[in-house]
Amino acid sequence: MKRIYLICFACVILLSACSWWSKHEPEKTADELAAEGQAAFDKEHYEAAIKAYEKLSDWYPFSTHAKMASLQVAEAHYLSEEYEEAIIAYTEYERMHPNDEKAPYVIYQIGRCHFDRIETIDRDGTAAQNALSTFRRLVDQFPDSEYAQKAQAHIAKCISDLAAKEMYVGRFYFKSKKYQAALSRFEGVIANYPDSEFSAEASDYIAQCRALIAAEEAALPEKSPEAGEESK
Repeated sequence: MKRIYLICFACVILLSACSWWSKHEPEKTADELAAEGQAAFDKEHYEAAIKAYEKLSDWYPFSTHAKMASLQVAEAHYLSEEYEEAIIAYTEYERMHPNDEKAPYVIYQIGRCHFDRIETIDRDGTAAQNALSTFRRLVDQFPDSEYAQKAQAHIAKCISDLAAKEMYVGRFYFKSKKYQAALSRFEGVIANYPDSEFSAEASDYIAQCRALIAAEEAALPEKSPEAGEESK
């Protein structure tokens, strides 16, 4: 009786496993998913392309298409202007394939994800700073790459943008007669972005700030020794 029970139990488990597999078995081959993803990508149906490529990566992680699929996911997110998702996907590709021939391109694209979000000078400069550091990393790692050459123009734009933001804040402090705060901003332009088009203007403001700070300090009443003695 016990043996019959065990046989029945084993049959139930086997049937359940078969049922589960039939529900979860991949419906398409890796080749089919790759073709589906590419067709959607070519038609600029990026959401559908991402779904196809992600299925390919999940179902066939060792397929010859898997590497291509992971990069295409990043590309589709970038072209959809989903920059955070694209950065994650590009970064993962670089981590998994650090010596890949596409590495310079991938780093360049990470920089572009940041660069394409640079806003006006009165807004936060995080995107420009991240783009600048990424493009500089590309130039350091792959100085002879065509993408390192392309990055140079973006580096110049980032430097100009960041210097402009510092000048914007510095001018605001200067007009508000907060000369010490303004001085700090203008000195930052010279220290961090010496080759920017704002260097001469920043130097002029620095001279003015120092003169005005000195004048303010000179105008302060001096504390006499007698006053000091009386306070004891």
